[in-house]
Amino acid sequence: MKKFTLVAYLSIVSVFSSPVFADEQSDLLAIQQQWAVANYELKDDAQIKAFTQLSEQSAQFIESYPDSANSYTWNGIVLASFAGAKGGLGALGYAKDAKASLEQALKIDDSALGGSAYASLATLYSKVPGWPIGFGDDDTADKFFKQALAFNKKGIDTNYLYGEFLYDEREYEQAKVHLLVAQAAGIRDTRAKADKYRQQAISSLLAKVDKKLKR
Repeated sequence: MKKFTLVAYLSIVSVFSSPVFADEQSDLLAIQQQWAVANYELKDDAQIKAFTQLSEQSAQFIESYPDSANSYTWNGIVLASFAGAKGGLGALGYAKDAKASLEQALKIDDSALGGSAYASLATLYSKVPGWPIGFGDDDTADKFFKQALAFNKKGIDTNYLYGEFLYDEREYEQAKVHLLVAQAAGIRDTRAKADKYRQQAISSLLAKVDKKLKR
C-alpha cells in the first residue's frame, strides 16, 4: 500500500458519453473549470478555501440533479481532490465521503462520463491506506481501473491514472503503454486547462518510466 498522500491532481475522464441536459451540462462545466483552477493553480490556504467553496457547490449540484450519476461523480472527484489538498489523516474523512458519492454514481449509471466513477474509485483505493486505517486495496484499484477502461479505452485521465498506478507497482512496460495512450488523447476543448496540466504530468511520468526501463 502506498504512503498516505492522496494525490491533489486527481481528475477523471469527463467525456460526455451519457445524456446530459443543457442546464446540467453548464453546471457541470462550471464545476470542472473551477476544479481545474483550484487543483492546479492554487496552493496552501488559497487552495483549501477554493475546495471548501467548491465542495459546497458540488453538494448543491447533487441537490439540483439527485438522479444524475454525473453529479455524484463530480462531487466525489471534488471531495477526493479536497482530501489530496488537505493531506494526512485529516483527509481520510473526505476520502470516505468521496468513495460514498462515487459508489452512488455507479448505482445510478456506471457508464456515465465514460466510466469516470470507476477511475476515481480506483485512484482512491490505490492512494488511501489499507486496513485498519483506511479502505485502500491495490487489487480493488486494479479491478476498477480495468472497468473504467472498458468504458473509455482511450481516455486521457483514466489511462494516465492507470499508468501512474502501474508505475507505482513497478510495472513499467505496461505503465508506458497507458501513458502513451493518454498522451495521444491530446487536449479537449471543454477541459483545456486541466488537460494542459495533465499532459505535462504525462510527459514527466513518461520520462521517469523510460529511465526505469533503461536500467
